[in-house]
Amino acid sequence: MQRMRWSHVPLLSLSLLLAGVTVAAQQPAPPPIPQAILTAKKVFLSNAGADSGLFPHPFTGTPDRAYSEFYTALGAWGRYQLVGDPSEADLVFELQLSAPNGPTNANKQNGASDPLPMLRLVILDRRTHYILWALTESINPAALQKTHDHNFDDALTALVTDLKQLTAPR
Repeated sequence: MQRMRWSHVPLLSLSLLLAGVTVAAQQPAPPPIPQAILTAKKVFLSNAGADSGLFPHPFTGTPDRAYSEFYTALGAWGRYQLVGDPSEADLVFELQLSAPNGPTNANKQNGASDPLPMLRLVILDRRTHYILWALTESINPAALQKTHDHNFDDALTALVTDLKQLTAPR
């Protein structure tokens, strides 16, 4: 009886191995990142502004806060040379802070939710003006001004991290 069980082990192992190969073969390759994003050296950062009603409450500062802080973070990263004119750039990064309209106190059981302010970075090919990629980070809600500002900074940091991951060598 013991001998019969062990005789099935090679067959079972081969079956599991082939099943694993089949599953691995069925998983699609990740979609390619546009080459222009991976090879760009010069970037123009475009300030697409902020929706009204976000400054000075719930966020401190001015509507240019996201642009200023993102510009500083890009410069500190050092991956791109920031240029002052889009005609000198390989890519245009368009940054916008928006607060979309949506349901307020809607029936959350039916899938409705209150929208959160968000930072959206659109990456455009400078020559063609085509959108190559877009990254979005929501800003979590808060009750206190200090926490709103902290959540703003967290979302901005996450957006920079998203960009770093997108452009990382594969």
